[in-house]
Amino acid sequence: MNLTFYKYQGTGNDFVMIDNRDNVFSKSNTQLVARLCDRKFGIGADGLILLENDEKTDFKMVYYNSDGNTSTMCGNGGRCLVAFAKYLGVITDRATFIAVDGLHHATIEGEVVSLQMQDVNEVEEHKDFLFLDTGSPHHVQIVDDVLKVDVPVEGAKLRYGRYGENGSNINFVTSEGRDTFNVRTYERGVEDETLSCGTGVTAVALAMHKIGKVSGNKVAIKTQGGNLNVNFERGDNGYHNIHLIGPAKYVFKGEIVC
Repeated sequence: MNLTFYKYQGTGNDFVMIDNRDNVFSKSNTQLVARLCDRKFGIGADGLILLENDEKTDFKMVYYNSDGNTSTMCGNGGRCLVAFAKYLGVITDRATFIAVDGLHHATIEGEVVSLQMQDVNEVEEHKDFLFLDTGSPHHVQIVDDVLKVDVPVEGAKLRYGRYGENGSNINFVTSEGRDTFNVRTYERGVEDETLSCGTGVTAVALAMHKIGKVSGNKVAIKTQGGNLNVNFERGDNGYHNIHLIGPAKYVFKGEIVC
């Protein structure tokens, strides 16, 4: 079978996109997903995303990590899927869609997508790190110079050593000035550093606000793949009206034999 696919990237976090509204893709074939995401034997991507029909929203998001397994929410993937939906004519400049963590709202203007994330009710403070769930679990750790951290090595140590088989995404962060931070992330499922992680930078923004390192409700994040912004509101029961904002870009379209 020849499979038509599309490639999108959001600040270097790249995804294979498949229009699965006609159920052309075998969703249980984890080996196929892993092969398509393989950078030497397949298309190459941090993850694969299916756009599917949904009765109550504009579309459904089904996300796989590059290891072939379905996973928790992917923020940059969600932003890229909104751009893909616009390309397909499913939406115009606004979207509602359902993902593994629930309902999401988004807007798109040009290549910039603003994605509303789920509310975060709790940010755990520990001696040398913070932990929270922004649709995916995230460990947030401040370091002196994030550019000097061996993220694949140090991230893997924490991902497995502290969090066991289920694991957590691991974020290293350094302040770059007023309400601006440089972030690098080790992603479980990819099992390596990615150039950007949407749920990760969202976690960093909220964690830095929690410990008083953010003065307002807007945070600028620098990643290896580009810049993102996180806006939010702080309430009595945690953080809400959280938006992940940044570019989502079409890269190419192709066919591959499955």
